[in-house]
Amino acid sequence: MGKSLHRNLFSIQPAYAQRITPGDVWQLVYQQLPDLPRENKYISKENGKVAETNTLVNRLIRYHVYTKGRAPIYRLDWKLTLADYLGANEIMYDTTYPGNDSLRENPIDGDKAAIARLTRSQRDALVQVLVNIFNPTSQNTLSPSPDTTATPSKSTTPQSPQRGGAELLR
Repeated sequence: MGKSLHRNLFSIQPAYAQRITPGDVWQLVYQQLPDLPRENKYISKENGKVAETNTLVNRLIRYHVYTKGRAPIYRLDWKLTLADYLGANEIMYDTTYPGNDSLRENPIDGDKAAIARLTRSQRDALVQVLVNIFNPTSQNTLSPSPDTTATPSKSTTPQSPQRGGAELLR
Protein backbone atom coordinates (compact mmCIF):
# COMPACT_ATOMS: atom_id res chain seq x y z
CA MET A 1 0.00 0.00 0.00
CA GLY A 2 2.81 2.44 0.85
CA LYS A 3 4.58 1.86 -2.48
CA SER A 4 1.34 2.35 -4.39
CA LEU A 5 0.62 5.65 -2.69
CA HIS A 6 4.23 6.80 -3.18
CA ARG A 7 4.15 5.92 -6.90
CA ASN A 8 0.80 7.68 -7.43
CA LEU A 9 1.92 10.88 -5.73
CA PHE A 10 5.05 11.17 -7.82
CA SER A 11 3.44 10.20 -11.11
CA ILE A 12 1.00 13.12 -11.09
CA GLN A 13 1.98 15.45 -13.90
CA PRO A 14 1.37 19.21 -13.74
CA ALA A 15 -0.77 20.90 -16.37
CA TYR A 16 1.95 22.01 -18.77
CA ALA A 17 -0.42 24.08 -20.90
CA GLN A 18 -0.85 26.48 -18.00
CA ARG A 19 2.81 26.78 -17.05
CA ILE A 20 4.71 29.90 -18.03
CA THR A 21 8.47 29.74 -18.17
CA PRO A 22 10.58 32.90 -18.20
CA GLY A 23 12.27 31.72 -21.39
CA ASP A 24 8.99 31.86 -23.33
CA VAL A 25 7.59 35.12 -21.99
CA TRP A 26 9.72 37.50 -24.06
CA GLN A 27 7.91 36.41 -27.24
CA LEU A 28 4.52 37.14 -25.69
CA VAL A 29 5.75 40.56 -24.57
CA TYR A 30 6.85 41.49 -28.10
CA GLN A 31 3.51 40.27 -29.48
CA GLN A 32 1.70 42.69 -27.19
CA LEU A 33 4.28 45.50 -27.42
CA PRO A 34 5.69 45.26 -30.97
CA ASP A 35 7.35 48.71 -30.79
CA LEU A 36 9.52 47.72 -27.84
CA PRO A 37 13.22 47.66 -28.82
CA ARG A 38 14.59 44.16 -29.36
CA GLU A 39 18.29 44.92 -28.89
CA ASN A 40 19.09 41.54 -30.45
CA LYS A 41 22.03 42.55 -32.63
CA TYR A 42 24.66 40.89 -30.45
CA ILE A 43 26.91 38.09 -31.71
CA SER A 44 26.87 34.68 -30.04
CA LYS A 45 30.18 33.43 -28.62
CA GLU A 46 29.14 29.88 -29.45
CA ASN A 47 28.47 30.09 -33.18
CA GLY A 48 29.56 33.60 -34.25
CA LYS A 49 26.08 34.47 -35.57
CA VAL A 50 23.62 37.12 -34.46
CA ALA A 51 21.74 35.80 -31.42
CA GLU A 52 18.28 36.94 -32.52
CA THR A 53 16.43 35.28 -29.64
CA ASN A 54 18.68 36.95 -27.06
CA THR A 55 16.53 40.08 -26.80
CA LEU A 56 16.25 42.98 -24.39
CA VAL A 57 13.08 41.55 -22.84
CA ASN A 58 14.62 38.08 -22.64
CA ARG A 59 17.60 39.50 -20.70
CA LEU A 60 15.36 41.76 -18.59
CA ILE A 61 13.32 38.74 -17.48
CA ARG A 62 16.41 36.63 -16.76
CA TYR A 63 17.96 39.51 -14.80
CA HIS A 64 14.75 40.01 -12.82
CA VAL A 65 14.01 36.34 -12.05
CA TYR A 66 17.42 34.65 -11.92
CA THR A 67 19.99 37.34 -11.15
CA LYS A 68 17.92 39.34 -8.65
CA GLY A 69 15.56 36.56 -7.54
CA ARG A 70 12.52 38.84 -7.70
CA ALA A 71 8.98 37.54 -8.07
CA PRO A 72 7.63 37.97 -11.60
CA ILE A 73 4.01 38.42 -10.50
CA TYR A 74 4.30 41.78 -8.72
CA ARG A 75 4.36 45.23 -10.33
CA LEU A 76 6.56 46.66 -7.60
CA ASP A 77 9.27 44.06 -8.23
CA TRP A 78 9.29 44.88 -11.96
CA LYS A 79 9.47 48.59 -11.13
CA LEU A 80 12.50 47.90 -8.93
CA THR A 81 14.14 46.05 -11.81
CA LEU A 82 13.50 48.95 -14.18
CA ALA A 83 14.90 51.28 -11.52
CA ASP A 84 18.07 49.15 -11.57
CA TYR A 85 18.35 49.74 -15.32
CA LEU A 86 17.82 53.47 -14.80
CA GLY A 87 20.52 53.62 -12.12
CA ALA A 88 18.04 54.57 -9.40
CA ASN A 89 17.99 51.40 -7.30
CA GLU A 90 20.61 48.64 -7.05
CA ILE A 91 23.91 48.44 -8.91
CA MET A 92 23.94 46.14 -11.92
CA TYR A 93 27.15 44.17 -12.37
CA ASP A 94 28.61 43.37 -15.80
CA THR A 95 29.82 39.94 -14.72
CA THR A 96 26.38 38.66 -13.65
CA TYR A 97 24.30 40.31 -16.37
CA PRO A 98 22.46 37.88 -18.68
CA GLY A 99 24.27 37.57 -21.98
CA ASN A 100 27.70 38.33 -20.55
CA ASP A 101 28.64 34.66 -20.74
CA SER A 102 27.02 33.89 -24.12
CA LEU A 103 27.52 37.03 -26.22
CA ARG A 104 30.78 38.49 -27.53
CA GLU A 105 29.84 41.94 -26.24
CA ASN A 106 28.13 42.40 -22.89
CA PRO A 107 24.72 43.95 -23.66
CA ILE A 108 24.33 45.69 -20.27
CA ASP A 109 25.12 49.22 -21.47
CA GLY A 110 22.94 48.92 -24.55
CA ASP A 111 20.09 47.52 -22.48
CA LYS A 112 20.35 50.31 -19.90
CA ALA A 113 20.27 52.88 -22.72
CA ALA A 114 17.27 51.17 -24.36
CA ILE A 115 15.30 51.19 -21.09
CA ALA A 116 16.28 54.84 -20.50
CA ARG A 117 14.90 55.77 -23.96
CA LEU A 118 11.48 54.34 -23.08
CA THR A 119 8.87 56.83 -21.94
CA ARG A 120 7.25 56.39 -18.57
CA SER A 121 4.05 55.15 -20.20
CA GLN A 122 6.05 52.59 -22.24
CA ARG A 123 7.74 51.35 -19.07
CA ASP A 124 4.37 51.14 -17.29
CA ALA A 125 2.92 49.19 -20.23
CA LEU A 126 5.91 46.82 -20.15
CA VAL A 127 5.45 46.20 -16.43
CA GLN A 128 1.72 45.60 -16.85
CA VAL A 129 2.22 43.16 -19.73
CA LEU A 130 4.84 41.22 -17.77
CA VAL A 131 2.62 40.97 -14.69
CA ASN A 132 -0.39 39.96 -16.79
CA ILE A 133 1.60 37.21 -18.51
CA PHE A 134 3.18 35.79 -15.35
CA ASN A 135 0.02 36.15 -13.28
CA PRO A 136 -2.98 35.97 -15.63
CA THR A 137 -5.46 35.59 -12.77
CA SER A 138 -4.40 38.85 -11.14
CA GLN A 139 -6.71 41.81 -11.30
CA ASN A 140 -3.89 44.35 -11.68
CA THR A 141 -5.00 47.56 -13.28
CA LEU A 142 -3.28 50.87 -13.78
CA SER A 143 -6.06 52.77 -12.01
CA PRO A 144 -8.62 51.71 -9.42
CA SER A 145 -12.10 50.97 -10.65
CA PRO A 146 -14.85 53.34 -9.45
CA ASP A 147 -16.45 50.82 -7.11
CA THR A 148 -13.20 50.24 -5.20
CA THR A 149 -12.32 53.85 -4.43
CA ALA A 150 -12.27 54.74 -0.77
CA THR A 151 -14.98 56.99 0.57
CA PRO A 152 -14.14 59.26 3.49
CA SER A 153 -15.96 58.55 6.72
CA LYS A 154 -18.49 61.10 7.90
CA SER A 155 -16.98 61.49 11.34
CA THR A 156 -13.59 63.07 11.84
CA THR A 157 -13.38 62.36 15.56
CA PRO A 158 -11.60 59.18 16.60
CA GLN A 159 -13.89 56.35 17.63
CA SER A 160 -13.22 54.36 20.77
CA PRO A 161 -12.60 50.66 20.17
CA GLN A 162 -15.53 48.30 20.55
CA ARG A 163 -15.34 45.99 23.55
CA GLY A 164 -15.32 42.25 23.06
CA GLY A 165 -13.88 42.36 19.53
CA ALA A 166 -11.15 39.86 20.39
CA GLU A 167 -13.80 37.40 21.48
CA LEU A 168 -14.99 37.18 17.88
CA LEU A 169 -11.67 35.62 16.89
CA ARG A 170 -12.34 32.48 18.90
